Amino acid sequence: MNGIYLQKLKINMCGIAGLIAKDTSMVNLHKLKQMTDMIAHRGPDGEGHYISADGQVGLGHRRLSIIDLSHEADQPMHYLGRYSIVFNGEIYNYIELREILMKQSYVFKTESDTEVLMALYDRDKENCLQLLDGMFAFALFDNQSKQIFMARDRFGEKPFFYSYKKDEYFLFGSEMKCLWAGGIQKEVNNKMLYNYIAFGSLENPNNESESFYENCIKLPHSHYAKLDTETFTLDIQSYYDINWRQVDYSISEQEAKDQFCDLFTTSVKRRLRSDVSVGSSLSGGLDSSLIVCLINSIKKGTSQQQETFSAIFPGFKKNEQAFIEIVANANNVKANYIEPNENELVNQISKLFWHQEEPFGSASIYAQYKVMQLAKERGVTVLLDGQGADEILAGYHPFFNSYFNELKKGDTKTYKYQYQKYLELHANNEINGIQKKSISDQVRDVSKGLVRPAKRLKMGLKQLYNPVFNKDFYQAYSKEVFETPGHTFSTLNESLYDSTFHYGLQVLLRYADRNSMAHSREVRLPFLSHELVDFLFSLPNHFKIHEGWTKWIMRSSFAHILPKEIGWRKDKIGYEPPQKNWMDNAELKNMIKEQRRILVAKNILSPKILNADVMSEDATSSIDKSWIHWMSSFTVT
Repeated sequence: MNGIYLQKLKINMCGIAGLIAKDTSMVNLHKLKQMTDMIAHRGPDGEGHYISADGQVGLGHRRLSIIDLSHEADQPMHYLGRYSIVFNGEIYNYIELREILMKQSYVFKTESDTEVLMALYDRDKENCLQLLDGMFAFALFDNQSKQIFMARDRFGEKPFFYSYKKDEYFLFGSEMKCLWAGGIQKEVNNKMLYNYIAFGSLENPNNESESFYENCIKLPHSHYAKLDTETFTLDIQSYYDINWRQVDYSISEQEAKDQFCDLFTTSVKRRLRSDVSVGSSLSGGLDSSLIVCLINSIKKGTSQQQETFSAIFPGFKKNEQAFIEIVANANNVKANYIEPNENELVNQISKLFWHQEEPFGSASIYAQYKVMQLAKERGVTVLLDGQGADEILAGYHPFFNSYFNELKKGDTKTYKYQYQKYLELHANNEINGIQKKSISDQVRDVSKGLVRPAKRLKMGLKQLYNPVFNKDFYQAYSKEVFETPGHTFSTLNESLYDSTFHYGLQVLLRYADRNSMAHSREVRLPFLSHELVDFLFSLPNHFKIHEGWTKWIMRSSFAHILPKEIGWRKDKIGYEPPQKNWMDNAELKNMIKEQRRILVAKNILSPKILNADVMSEDATSSIDKSWIHWMSSFTVT
């Protein structure tokens, strides 16, 4: 392979960066190494860099060893004297794909999924993406066609950021800080910042590629990009979507259960493939508990003892330790616990901000961060997790609104029966009360076009009588209001689709990726097998919500291995710490006040905000969203 190839090894997977430029003086090993050094936490087991013979293409990689621990699997990896790749993630069905390719005369030097991906690309080009079951972000340079092919997985488990200036340069990386290290100016996107502080918006639902920073673009999930290094043109295309309107009403209950069991079991088995230790993140909820129970069933008869990792909060109403112990005892697992607290949060919040890069509005992110830290301390590299189940199986209780909207319009008799069962089941649910439409949902029911004006009016009145923003900042950005969707749509499938593909899941996946990679851990999500997702979207609603039960098909299909106390839980709790109590911490309040002073000094917030008390309340308060004011502050540092 022609070109410069530099490899430094310690013992190869989860951090990539690249620099492509017309001016070859911009592409050098020093700058490339600066970019990969910024994400050393993503890959502590090795680093590698490559510059093409023409000097236009530079690829960098940081490796976390998961599959094929030999140096043969190091990256950037080369194939057929033509392709060079940096790859982040896992192809779970690579063994099956490898066997097919070998029968077609492809030869492999390693046991890695990365080499299989390059052979598959050689055979199918961009159509190779249709065959992958995995989480991934990668960039592949074809030295013959002089094209860079880049892609991101279907649901957005792995990140890919880039900065592009036509006819000049293209930089990319697993994290934003790669771009800044490569020379891109760090500049806050004030439109995003305004919508976050005003309404808690973490994404622009009308532009999924937009981030909280200018010149820092996200390659959307389920998309690929082609960059021609001779013409420097960039072409971005979608390669995966779901038709949520296409439902199979002919499937029987038993057929649905059998197929769900087969698909989910296959997904879990594939995600257990690893040359390092694999454990599970266990919250005590239905999703993570099912994964632990199924792994125990799969491993039955072996000497392997499963390890779980959980955050607990003794004395807190929503502490799930009792449920975690039920699962642990029923499956003979080695349960590991950590107790995050507000003092640790104060000490580690700067580091958490640095890893997350973009705002977050809840301390639950810190709880997840600590669970990943615990796994690192116990020497477990890979964790299976239940994320994604709520979005595809209607696990969040606000989905009831969409479900009943659809029933009421189509089948009045069934609606009355199902709604009554729902009221009976959740009458005494102290965690998730009976769902009522928010004012935003009511406005949306009248007309979606009224949502944005209504939000502007509400914020305008608040700004008039109790100003939050600096006057000039408000005037500059108050017209840039996002029409943030809610859970209420005319049909359940439409609501699930929006939550899975457009607004919601990607933020959660970002939290998980950054928190796990902060500690060089890898998180795998069995519920996000695309074959399973495709199947679930094809099912009629009554398999998802039935007689007040969310995730009905999952509960009923695996009732034989789930403890009854878990399988038929009525309440839904996230990874929730005692945030309200934490907010009473004096040092934490002082930190919030200091962050407000910074925002005022930068002419973002009104000076009057400095006179407001830091109240111990959650981020849903309409009076003083102190968490949002505080969490947003790091974006302007």
